Amino acid sequence: MRDLGLVAGSCGGLDTRFAAELARPAADRGWRTAITLTPTAHRWLDATGALADVAACTDLPVRSVSRLPGEPRPHPDPTVFLFAPASANSVAKLALGIADNQALTVLGDVLGAPGITMVVAYQIQDTRVHHPAWQRHLDTLAGAGVTLHRLDVRRPWTEALDLLP
Repeated sequence: MRDLGLVAGSCGGLDTRFAAELARPAADRGWRTAITLTPTAHRWLDATGALADVAACTDLPVRSVSRLPGEPRPHPDPTVFLFAPASANSVAKLALGIADNQALTVLGDVLGAPGITMVVAYQIQDTRVHHPAWQRHLDTLAGAGVTLHRLDVRRPWTEALDLLP
């Protein structure tokens, strides 16, 4: 079984699509998922009751906060990461190196590292692509070797899994 760092941000459809279209299908494809959520994504999933569905897709704890000093590391060190869904806010923070939550810390620590594969499947409003910094953020991530994919709300999120090695 291969380890996959599966990271999720707060985007529309998270509560109904993340477990069904990403976490469970990843496990079905032979990935052991080390799931890390942004704090808002965790809050959304918890509030809707979908957190239990996500947790059922892995034998590891679902993380959203950092561990305390002296606590054992709850996740392995994957060499493959999928950040999906990623919000425009999280994409910008990742590109700028802002690691203000556990999810962005996990990704920021390995961004651009040799031997690491990272796919960022983002979900944004159509108007966001016109923001003057947006394309620079995408270019920064692509320059670090990240595979980028825009999630289409009309298509299955499992398409992002097809981009993994």
